[in-house]
Amino acid sequence: MAKKGIPFYKSVLFKIPMIFILVVLLSLHIIGAYFIKQLESEMLASFDEQVSVQMSFLEESARPILDDDNLDNQEKADRLNTIFHRFNSNNILESQILDRNGFLVASSSPNSQAHLGQRVTREDIDQTLYNNTASSREIYDAEQNILVKQYVAPILSSDSSGQLVGVLNLRVNIESVYRQIQNIIIIYLSSSAVSLLFTIVLAFLISTGITRPLKAMKDQAEKIADGDFNGQVQVYSDDEIGNLAESINYLSVRVKEAQESTESERQRLDSVLKHMTDGVMATDRRGRIILTNRKALDFISSSEEEVMGHSIMEVLHLQDRYSFRELFDSNDEILMDMSTPDQESVIKGEYSIIQRDSGFISGLVWVLTDVTEREKIERDRRQFVSNVSHELRTPLTSVRSYSEALADGALADQELAVEFLGVIQNETDRMIRMIGDLLHLSNMDSGKEQLNFELVSFTALVSHVLDRFDMMVQSGQFGSDRPFTIVRELAGEEYFVEIDQDRMTQVIDNIINNAIKYSPDGGTITVRLMSTHNEVTLSVQDQGLGVPQKSIPHLFDRFYRVDKARSRAQGGTGLGLAIAKEVIEMHHGRIWVNSIENKGSTFFVSLPYVEIYGEDEWDA
Repeated sequence: MAKKGIPFYKSVLFKIPMIFILVVLLSLHIIGAYFIKQLESEMLASFDEQVSVQMSFLEESARPILDDDNLDNQEKADRLNTIFHRFNSNNILESQILDRNGFLVASSSPNSQAHLGQRVTREDIDQTLYNNTASSREIYDAEQNILVKQYVAPILSSDSSGQLVGVLNLRVNIESVYRQIQNIIIIYLSSSAVSLLFTIVLAFLISTGITRPLKAMKDQAEKIADGDFNGQVQVYSDDEIGNLAESINYLSVRVKEAQESTESERQRLDSVLKHMTDGVMATDRRGRIILTNRKALDFISSSEEEVMGHSIMEVLHLQDRYSFRELFDSNDEILMDMSTPDQESVIKGEYSIIQRDSGFISGLVWVLTDVTEREKIERDRRQFVSNVSHELRTPLTSVRSYSEALADGALADQELAVEFLGVIQNETDRMIRMIGDLLHLSNMDSGKEQLNFELVSFTALVSHVLDRFDMMVQSGQFGSDRPFTIVRELAGEEYFVEIDQDRMTQVIDNIINNAIKYSPDGGTITVRLMSTHNEVTLSVQDQGLGVPQKSIPHLFDRFYRVDKARSRAQGGTGLGLAIAKEVIEMHHGRIWVNSIENKGSTFFVSLPYVEIYGEDEWDA
């Protein structure tokens, strides 16, 4: 997600010039303060040196006059005024000479002439009189509105005694020095302002040169984050920023390759998940579904919208059996009954914990396997063993009972013994037939049963079987108290099929026998033969007891009987229809039944047939 635009004052384009400006301002301030301070010191020192030279000149000129005791005060004043007139300096406002006692002897200022002969009382002059030391100070002249500097220096005698003969007092205009300093400061500030302006322009140019490739790299990074890897950052320079731009371009290529590789792996994973025969579901650490494939949705009869984001416990209906925490403590497979009224479904769920190296649990991965057929086979196996045991136990019990009766004395009664032996023989024959059927089914299940296919007229085969049953009906083998009629509705043309004639005869016999057995009141048994464009269908319709609707799906199961007592009484093994179904399927055909209870049943056998053309058709 791209970041929102940042304010200008927070941007690098603003910060870099500000850094430059602050650095330049700080540098100018430090340099300016030092420069002005030094300039002021140098100019004031130079000014003091010039004044000192002038004072030395005045001292040398005034010393002989002051040291001459032969001159009175007026003569000294006149000579000193002459020196002042010859000495001309624009900066010196007033020159005064005092005697050794501090009385004013001469002055260059007309305003001070009235004070000649008066003692001047001033601290710096008194200090010079007492200590023979020179001094100077700056004061502000309010009358002239200028800054002046007063210099006081002792005038010593020219002999070796070095006695004080007078004092030189000068008032000098120093305003010009400070004005020069001020002018220089103005020049410095002006040049600094020009330099600062140039610095600002240069800083923004440099900042733009830096931020332009950075912005381009930012835009490219946002494109990469959005999944667009086609753009390239322009490299403006061969420096660190240029290297960074090249790294961004390389990163874009590498991320694109990684994205393509990830997408390829994802598509491969999606393809694997999509075509897996097992269902796959993945959850987060809270048990919410985050991934599923089509097969898993088929197993639980739900859509992706109905399960994504929902708890795996609710989707698989496990909330009443386990808590989500218990699944982490147990790693056993779970059998789940997902059956609906229309379809049986048993799903086996196996799961594993997704755990990082740190031990953090990220969720679960479930693998769902449809074990309906396996469970059904296992249930059929158990039921088969139970049924075989039960079916064999019944005749064996009868044989044992009658054998014990014969051993206990029934053998002496010849008529009773013959009857008992007949029962034993019938039960033995039924067991032999049952075992034979079981061996037959076993051979077909294991693929050992070999069919001898040959091209046979199915119409002729059905007619032959019906002719045999007509003879059996006429001979009374089915009893005279059950009058029934076999009606043929066979097409006039011949249908040729590739079949094992003996096995198919066994199937037709079984179906017609069942129609006769389960028609206790006789009636009409109708046998029809019809065809479609690629199949020939045989139907056998009776008017017997019929089959309840709930029993129809199990009618071709092994040992299944609708009425067990009646079936055993009629000598059935419960395997005839199972064998018929196996044989028909080995012929790539179909067998099914339609039935209405107490009105009768219709069994259908459909087989692929081969169309045989006549000679005229072949010649054409």
